[in-house]
Amino acid sequence: MAFNSKKTYGERIENFTNIAARELLTLMERKKTNLSLALDVNTKREFLEIADKVGPYICLLKTHIDILVDFDQDFIEQLKKLQNKHDFMIFEDRKFADIGNTVKHQYSKGIYKIAEWANITNAHPLPGDGIVSGLKEVGLPLGRGLLLLAEMSSKGSLATGAYTEAAVEMARRHRDFVIGFIAGRKLVSNENEDFIVMSPGVGLDSSKDGLGQQYRTPRNVILESNSDIIIVGRGIYESGKDVIEEALRYKNAGWNAYLERLMN
Repeated sequence: MAFNSKKTYGERIENFTNIAARELLTLMERKKTNLSLALDVNTKREFLEIADKVGPYICLLKTHIDILVDFDQDFIEQLKKLQNKHDFMIFEDRKFADIGNTVKHQYSKGIYKIAEWANITNAHPLPGDGIVSGLKEVGLPLGRGLLLLAEMSSKGSLATGAYTEAAVEMARRHRDFVIGFIAGRKLVSNENEDFIVMSPGVGLDSSKDGLGQQYRTPRNVILESNSDIIIVGRGIYESGKDVIEEALRYKNAGWNAYLERLMN
C-alpha cells in the first residue's frame, strides 16, 4: 500500500507506538505548524531570546547544544520553561556516530545529559545497528525518539543511494525507537510503516550559502517531496528582518504546502 499523502498528521498518529512520535504529530495538528527552528547561536542570552519570540510558531526547536559558549544547567531549566510556555518539542541535533556503548554514555552522561531534556535526537547509520541499540537502551524508557540521517542537504553529501536504502532498512528493524529520518523526501512508500521525515536546507530567499548548503522552498519540500517538517535556521534569525515575522512567514508557507498536499 503506497504512502497516502492525504492523511493528516493527526490521522497518522495511529501508525506509531513511539511516544515522542505520537506527541509530535499531535502537537503539529494542535498548533497547525510543521516548522522546526534550527537555532545555532553561541550564547544563552541570544538563544533564549530568539526561542521565546519564535516558540509560538514552531513544533520543534532544534539545538546544537555543544556550540553554546556559556552552557550550564540553568540554560536547560530556562529551555524547559520556554518549552512549556510555547508548546514545542526539543530536537538535539547531536548526529551520534560511534559504537553503541560509547553513544549510550554520550547520550545520558557528560555535562549535557541530552536524554534528560531532548525529546528527539539523531544518529548516523554508519556504525551499524549497535548505535541504535545503544541509544535505545537509554532513550526508549524515557519516551524519546531517534531520527536516522538518511540524506543531507549539503553539496557532495555521500548519504545517497545504497547508503540511504541501508538507513531505511535499519529504521525498519527498530520501529519502536526510530521515528523517522533526516532526508529531503519521503523515503518509504508503504503507509503501514510510516516514518516522519524532517528536511533541512529550506529557504524562501536563498538557493545556497558559501559553505555548500543548498536550499529548497517549503513547497518543494512538503508538497513535491512529501516531507513532513521543514527545518529553517538562518533564514529566520539572520535575515536582517523581524524574527517573529520571518517565523510566521515560514510557518504559513509550510502549513499551506501541507494543506495543498492534502487537497491534491
